[in-house]
Amino acid sequence: MNLVQQLQEETIKAVEKLYEVKLENVEVTLTRKDQSGDYTIMVFPMLRHIKGNPAAIGQAIGEELQYQTKLVSGIEVIKGFLNLSIKTEAFLEDFNSIVANETYGRKVIDEDAAGTMVEYSSPNTNKPLHLGHIRNIVLGYSMAQIIEAAGKEVTKTQIINDRGIHICKSMLAWVKYGDNATPQSQGVKGDKLVGDYYVKFDQEYKKEIAALVAQGQTQEEAAKNAPSILEAQEMLRKWEQGDEETVKLWKMMNGWVYAGFDTTYRDLGVTFDSLYYESDTYLLGKDVIAHGLNNGVFFKKEDGSVWIDLTADGLDEKIVLRSDGTAVYMTQDIGTAIQRVKDHNIDSMVYTVGNEQDYHFKVLFLILKKLGYEWADNLYHLSYGMIELPHGKMKSREGTVVDADDMIAEMTNTAREIAQEQGKLDGLDQEQREELYRMIGLGALKYFMLKIDPKKSMVFDPKESVDFQGNTGPFIQYAHARIKSILSKAGFNDQQLTAATNLELTDKDLAIVKLLQQFPETVQAAARNYSPALVANYLFDLVKEFNSFYQNVPKIVEESNADLKHFRLLLSYKTAQVIKTGCQLLGIQVPDQM
Repeated sequence: MNLVQQLQEETIKAVEKLYEVKLENVEVTLTRKDQSGDYTIMVFPMLRHIKGNPAAIGQAIGEELQYQTKLVSGIEVIKGFLNLSIKTEAFLEDFNSIVANETYGRKVIDEDAAGTMVEYSSPNTNKPLHLGHIRNIVLGYSMAQIIEAAGKEVTKTQIINDRGIHICKSMLAWVKYGDNATPQSQGVKGDKLVGDYYVKFDQEYKKEIAALVAQGQTQEEAAKNAPSILEAQEMLRKWEQGDEETVKLWKMMNGWVYAGFDTTYRDLGVTFDSLYYESDTYLLGKDVIAHGLNNGVFFKKEDGSVWIDLTADGLDEKIVLRSDGTAVYMTQDIGTAIQRVKDHNIDSMVYTVGNEQDYHFKVLFLILKKLGYEWADNLYHLSYGMIELPHGKMKSREGTVVDADDMIAEMTNTAREIAQEQGKLDGLDQEQREELYRMIGLGALKYFMLKIDPKKSMVFDPKESVDFQGNTGPFIQYAHARIKSILSKAGFNDQQLTAATNLELTDKDLAIVKLLQQFPETVQAAARNYSPALVANYLFDLVKEFNSFYQNVPKIVEESNADLKHFRLLLSYKTAQVIKTGCQLLGIQVPDQM
């Protein structure tokens, strides 16, 4: 039980003794810096159960805590806030338990309990991954790591959108203009090659539209009648009918794309535990619709189409089957969700998808709930804002997107340039430097995207993200390497992980201890709120506080008091460990030297 939990428990006991009221919870926060004390107990929420003046109640509780426990050295009551000064030995006892816990911040997973599934990436197989995908991927992967650290088993998945008219556009363009080009013959990644033909299709399609408009057709008519789109639609029909040549072409080109995706995922340092393909799932859900129709969840219109009426829930009517019996995206999403629960031991799912799909997921979750699935209450849409570059938006069809691979390479190059300008990494051999450039570049990229609340749109500036000062990934990474250097210089080893409890500590010492105490709850809060930004900004605060600590206390390695020196080395050691753990939750590596 940590210090905050002890304070909560002791306060519950004190209230029960003083007022014969059993509180379920007590809110404890760090005391404001402009007030005296270490922790503050919020008295106002207790007024629902205790009648009286909040200041008087706070005073009585504070005096009881000071008298009955070994934790509190002093109290101050300001209106409904009870500020507690904590005894140094209590801080040190708590700190010793933190240091001894090698998995500090992570809860043990109950493998018998149902887990959760986190979906992210889920690309189309007609183009390479781009910058927008990177935000999706690093956000989803980080949430998976955080939820797992919070104590729940996680299955990481994606659904690969490998069918549809957009896939056929790339296929058709390759047939017409590709001259049997392959990734090997062209010396490019397969996803990049296929994406080039998607752009080529759009270019030729626009020419055809312009020609038809010149002949007197409207823009809308020309878009429907252009030869390329008619050919692509015919190719899609052949694929759906299982035409041997079409399916063979589809498998070959998708295989190129999958190989390209795998390379990008490996470079980003992300993995998946299971894969779903739209070509396998697009027929799922029809039987569920039929069952729901019989139970009155859905209704059929005169043309034979099937709908659900959600107007009573503040939404609208939503089609789930077309009049010809074919499914819509909502149908297969319903079926896929049900299939996933059958396939895995899960009772919840997180969908990492951009905010343009907010309404879709409201409808999906509500339909599943109306169909009677209890786990529908545990579905979450991890909605996120769009990402732009300083020069504006990106468009896939026009080929103006920034490929993920190009961005990874650019981030590595930017890290190399800035590190060389600032004289960082001197003394390392070339191979070590190149590995660090990659680590720093990727850390900068991921941290920049994760430090911002997911719901906010963002403008990504590569150079700004690699700054070694400020709220950046390299700033966090450099702190870890610096602490490792301090420990190495002091000859520290982790054989003695206990500090003396009779030390005189400074406010700077205690500030670090207090921040370390907050780490487990920060992880839990990030999981509850689906926000890696809480972990990212916690790390920034921790590093800032450690830098201040290092600059304002006697140099750790030169400290003459052996017990105090050992405590501060332990403090540095645990800070580095928490930085590393926190960065792992963000999918970021930290170097031991820099």
